[in-house]
Amino acid sequence: MGLTKQYLRYIPSAVFGVIGSQKANIAFVILRGGEKGRYVAVAACEHVFIWDVRKGEKVLILQGQKHEVTFLCPSPDGIHIAVGYEDGAVRIFSLLNGESNVSFNGHKSAVSVIHYDRLGARLVTGSKDTDVIVWDIINECGLYRLRGHKDIVTQALFLKDKNLLVTSSKDSFVKWWDLDTQHCFKTIVGHRSEVWGMLLLNQENRLLTGSADSELRAWDISYLQEEKAEGEPKIKKGKSLLDEDDDDDNEEGVDESLEERILSCRKAGSILREARDRVVSLTADSKARVIACHGNDSILELFTVLSEEEVQRKMTKKMKKAKKKAAKAQEDAGEEAAEPVVERKLTDEIIRLTNIKASAKIRWVECLSCVGGELKVALLLQNNTIETYSLKTSDKTPTANKTARLTLGGHRTDARTLAFSSDNLAILSASGDTVKVWNRSTLQVIRTMTCEYALCSLFVPGDRQIILGTKSGTLQIFELASGSLLETVDAHSGALWSLCLAPDQRGIVTGSADKTVKFWEFELVKDQGTGQKRLTVKHARTLQLEEDVLCVKFSPDHRLLAVSLLDCTVKIFYTDTLKFFLSLYGHKLPVLCLDISHDSTLIATGSADRNVKIWGLDFGDCHRSMFAHDDSVMFLQFVPKTHLFFTAGKDKKIKQWDADKFEHIQTLEGHHREVWCLSISPNGDHLVSSSHDKSLRLWERTREPIILEEEREMEREAEFEESLAKGDAPVVPGETQGEAAPAGKKTVETVKAAERIMEALELYKEEMRKMEEHKYACKNAGKELPPPKPNPILVAFGNVSPSRHVLNVIKKVRSSELEVSLLVLPFPYIPELLMLFNSYIQQGLEVELVCRCLFFLLKIHFGQISSNQMLLSVIDELRTNTLSKVREIKDVMGFNSAGLQFLQREIESKEDVMFFAEATGQLKEKKKKRRKRERAILTIA
Repeated sequence: MGLTKQYLRYIPSAVFGVIGSQKANIAFVILRGGEKGRYVAVAACEHVFIWDVRKGEKVLILQGQKHEVTFLCPSPDGIHIAVGYEDGAVRIFSLLNGESNVSFNGHKSAVSVIHYDRLGARLVTGSKDTDVIVWDIINECGLYRLRGHKDIVTQALFLKDKNLLVTSSKDSFVKWWDLDTQHCFKTIVGHRSEVWGMLLLNQENRLLTGSADSELRAWDISYLQEEKAEGEPKIKKGKSLLDEDDDDDNEEGVDESLEERILSCRKAGSILREARDRVVSLTADSKARVIACHGNDSILELFTVLSEEEVQRKMTKKMKKAKKKAAKAQEDAGEEAAEPVVERKLTDEIIRLTNIKASAKIRWVECLSCVGGELKVALLLQNNTIETYSLKTSDKTPTANKTARLTLGGHRTDARTLAFSSDNLAILSASGDTVKVWNRSTLQVIRTMTCEYALCSLFVPGDRQIILGTKSGTLQIFELASGSLLETVDAHSGALWSLCLAPDQRGIVTGSADKTVKFWEFELVKDQGTGQKRLTVKHARTLQLEEDVLCVKFSPDHRLLAVSLLDCTVKIFYTDTLKFFLSLYGHKLPVLCLDISHDSTLIATGSADRNVKIWGLDFGDCHRSMFAHDDSVMFLQFVPKTHLFFTAGKDKKIKQWDADKFEHIQTLEGHHREVWCLSISPNGDHLVSSSHDKSLRLWERTREPIILEEEREMEREAEFEESLAKGDAPVVPGETQGEAAPAGKKTVETVKAAERIMEALELYKEEMRKMEEHKYACKNAGKELPPPKPNPILVAFGNVSPSRHVLNVIKKVRSSELEVSLLVLPFPYIPELLMLFNSYIQQGLEVELVCRCLFFLLKIHFGQISSNQMLLSVIDELRTNTLSKVREIKDVMGFNSAGLQFLQREIESKEDVMFFAEATGQLKEKKKKRRKRERAILTIA
């Protein structure tokens, strides 16, 4: 066997440079009994970062998988946080240890909203697929899917004391759902455009909605008793402001009397915002006393909702003023004036508090009410920044004070250039306004310096200075020790797209949109201010070309210079004489990136036509043209001392290729937007990439070899699994495509779980057949024969019985995926499963789980089971056994509950202590002491 070339795998190492992703909201969280308003949770691509805003530090990372986070919602008890993802999954993380044990899969596309109910036992999720799903967190399963909206669901809210749900959507409708019947009983159609936000105010007696205009519309809700509606004669409803169209208002085909029995909704008026564009987010504090909303600008508008007493005081003052005015008018006219009437308006109940001007456009807002009437506001801005403000709502003219601003850990705009230092330890990243130098091992920022819009960069030999090429055509030289700008050189009159260090390390070459390539030499000059020597660059030569220069590169032997031009060609010149040597043509669109191998024999070019071409530098012949990416190839670089190279594309992928064998080695997936650039460390062990998702990603080389055949096989398997999950969902017999539907979704996991159950049942049948054959053989032989060998699988699981193995397999299926897995099972397996369920219930094994599976199977296969005479006796036995066993378990639980309550009363009467009240009291005392300690430390500091 001949020697094979060994490739080593690169794996993701870290995500940094992102403070908060724009796709998901910001939320206040409480960590380990810490103070309120100190920690905020934000999405960071596929992860969730918990920031301590006081210290500006990242304190916890909730690790995601590969899909981007789209929504966050902390639980009412503050211990968990629900996270929605781009693929429609929802995972619940513990804020104590950062682990996720519960996950739900029901939506087909990105989760757009998540909310808990008051107790934190149920979760409602809305999605881009227009469905609303209610999940049971305790049982870890989906309850039902509610269909009715025609566009993205923008908000979903539980009502506290009633089993009702209200949802809003971009289809301009607000829908009310009765969760007892899973039915939409009312649709509000009073919006002319999308409903972007929604709140419940005044003990849930008022609904406030934000739309695509400058109005916040308010609707009065009155809840009506069923008995009252039935006992009283029916009154024909008058046409209100929201009933613009009778057909639309009753579009669900619901009887008007059902609406009247549950609630009625009337438009109460509207509040005008200062912004003229749409509401981007609308939120309130937990007590619904302060409302915060903003548009696509940097102004946050705050409103306060007055209590009934405050409104009455205000109306009394208004009445007094009106009476005085009337009395004065009466004196002037000398006539008897009528009693003045003061009308109560919406503006008397909801008044403007103040405006907060953020440093950039706001993307999300979160409010938190603290003790002493303090309001804390957290803003996630569109430029990768978090700001927090504090204000006293009790003041007459409250002013917001900025308490924190998180900016250090990332760029305001996309990083367009990256570079590694020669010792592999520092990473340079530069964006439209700043250049940052990071420590590769700790990922902490070492230096941040203000610069112009940077397009290319490099470390000067010695790693003490860096040089940037900018959009305005200047070269900026920075010193890292002091973090200061040493010099700005006016190098070109157009954008400076590329610069390259000379192989002899004595100078650089720059290429620009002004159709010139310039050669510069490093020089030390005496600084006039300090008198010390500093680095500068001296212009040596200029190469004039006919087209804009996009990329320049020296060959490592310093013999040739490759220049990519806007006319889709690459020109090769001799470095010493600048004479023309070769022209590489073949790309259909301009070459955006190129690199030359370490031995100066190969040149690889990447173009906007999505192809990568490999050329020989001896004769300029094209060795191979490869379709590399699904969009423009943005960056290309050879791994030092090899013929392997990496490409980055606008298709969000980074790919590794072999330039000798012309093979695709591996794909690095992780970025969620276009990848702008990458840089490989001089030793080839690390790779850093930058993307439009604001993140920088570090990848590291492992010792694990890649076998290309296995890699292709894995890719094919992943494609097959994806297509499997995208297949048609199994249809439940008897289920109509109405408003309510099962919550689950067919995924790869549910298909695999169903296969495991089928395998376990096949194994059980096989073992039963063996036992029957053994009995028959013993009978014929007239003596006891040695038993057959047990199946190796059963031995591996600790010599369990075949029936117990089936139960263990069912137990291992995730609770949220159980129903869909059973739904996939073909009917021939069901009779065997029902007989097994009967034996489990008789033995008292996992009665709750078995009952859940049993009832679901009876529901979906009712027709076939009821028509099968063979199963009649099994079903009859199941009925008897299930009823008796469930009753027995209920009795045990009732007895245990009564016993615990009795013990509690006994202990409380003996010790005269309130068990649980005391524990909470102690916790409060501990918190107070901790806060005092922290304040003391801060004052000393």
